[in-house]
Amino acid sequence: MELLEDPDKRAGLIVLAGFVLSFVFIRISTRLMRNPKVTWWPGSIKTGGVHVHHLVFGIGLMIVAGFLGFAVEPVSPWVELMAALFGVGVGLTVDEFALWLYLEDVYWTKEGRASVDVALVTGALGGIVLIVGAPVDTEESLPFLLLGFVIHLAWGAVVLLKGKIRLAVLGFFIPLLYTVAAIRLARPNSPWARRRYAPGSAKLARAQVRADRWDDRRERWIDRIGGAPHLERAEKAIAAVERAES
Repeated sequence: MELLEDPDKRAGLIVLAGFVLSFVFIRISTRLMRNPKVTWWPGSIKTGGVHVHHLVFGIGLMIVAGFLGFAVEPVSPWVELMAALFGVGVGLTVDEFALWLYLEDVYWTKEGRASVDVALVTGALGGIVLIVGAPVDTEESLPFLLLGFVIHLAWGAVVLLKGKIRLAVLGFFIPLLYTVAAIRLARPNSPWARRRYAPGSAKLARAQVRADRWDDRRERWIDRIGGAPHLERAEKAIAAVERAES
């Protein structure tokens, strides 16, 4: 298998595997901690009354693996070990991406869904890079390469203006995504929609319906992976009781 035979791709595969496995493990761990019925699973780490977030350990692993990777220039099997440590560090750190973004503990809130979003995009990008390789082919003639790259970036700019950030990132490696995302309706709160869709227009209404439908599906899947926010869980429980009583 090419991914295992090529030393660079093998290291990349190990980084990706470490990232995915550590992210899955820490999400399962936090969901078990959150479940009042689970008493056998160890709780959060605290020192001096301060909760130590797992991203602290992730940052530490990335620092160690990154420094040793550059300073020592390890050979196999040490390079694979450094790759594994770095991947695990990324997984632990990305799982608390929302903490970087909001600078407060929003893990089990709606804002905390950003961590799962970023983890999914990161995993997808890692897989694409390993399988597809670089997004441009340096063997092509330079003029055609530059022209194609400029057109590609222009499509990407349109996708960004339409408010489709995830597709803008993934489409850099899969050009077809740019084409599809660019010709479809923009998200209703995007710069493109504010400038080109008149208030009360049918196009804006269709964009809102489509965005609401997509957001509902996306949030359901994210909640299945990462767990639903505290408030939504309470609201759903109250709604279930009200339905049972009616």
